Amino acid sequence: MRVILLLAIMIFFSGISAEAGEMTQSEMYEKRMELYKRTEMTTGVPWFYIAAVDQYERSIRHVRKDLPKPGGLTGIYIQSEYWKGFANPDDKDVNPLSISFFNGFGQDGNGDGKADLHNEEDVLFTIGNYLAQYGVDDTRFRIALWNYYKRDKTVGAIMANAKVYRKIGRVNLDEKAFPIPKGYNYTYHNTWGDRRGWGGRRIHEGTDIFAGYGAPVRAVAYGVVELKGWNKFGGWRVGIRDLNNTYHYYAHLNGFAKGLKIGDVVKPGEVIGSVGSSGYGPPGTAGKFPPHLHFGMYKDNGINEWSFDPYPHLKAWERAENSKK
Repeated sequence: MRVILLLAIMIFFSGISAEAGEMTQSEMYEKRMELYKRTEMTTGVPWFYIAAVDQYERSIRHVRKDLPKPGGLTGIYIQSEYWKGFANPDDKDVNPLSISFFNGFGQDGNGDGKADLHNEEDVLFTIGNYLAQYGVDDTRFRIALWNYYKRDKTVGAIMANAKVYRKIGRVNLDEKAFPIPKGYNYTYHNTWGDRRGWGGRRIHEGTDIFAGYGAPVRAVAYGVVELKGWNKFGGWRVGIRDLNNTYHYYAHLNGFAKGLKIGDVVKPGEVIGSVGSSGYGPPGTAGKFPPHLHFGMYKDNGINEWSFDPYPHLKAWERAENSKK
């Protein structure tokens, strides 16, 4: 029976082994989802947990200089020493038995008798089996992530990914939206890095989009509400982390969308609040500057987080929306 199952797995994977570079973006998403679903079948771990880990790993590899850039369908990176076992003298060992003997992490996921660190099916199967040891609900998934990554922000980012994938039900979630919808007057230019004086000398970590009081403010991407409330600098503000582990910061709001709460999954174009002039003081302070949306973006690479200029992204999203009929 096991031989038949392994043969079926090999036949399945043979149909999705094309090089990622030869595929369209749509085909890559389709094949990636097939891999996630197959891993769910073989490990019992829901596909959205597998996808959440994979997406997080892919996002940090794109911004880390100490990690190789992802080149295939999936992005999970496992160090060779961890995969084969730290005491294993064979740096290129792919034998599941000897890897297991040296307490290595790697396993054979496609039934070819090899536990290959460079084989995406083997890597996903290995991660899936690791998660399966803990269980398949959010609490146990969170514990598994903490024991693997040992970092709260990483655990939170992956949990957010899983929540988005579970709710939306697909992985092709690249859509973006400009924060102010069409039909409302607004203006902005690149203000990232400008000096700010209130509360002490600092630089402006974002772009100011000036608009009228009450103009809708929208989520720019799929993500999860990570923060909501008052800040003496930003006034009423919302923070949303997207699937690329980028934190989107919306500040100086006039108010929040009805029912919006921390932990909500939002979609691009979904209204999360309205333009205001709140901030620069205790809760409720407003009117110290013209109404505008402060929009900031922060990238996390699994070690630390930093701000970067959102202006080029805003221009790209604006152009994309204006090109739609």
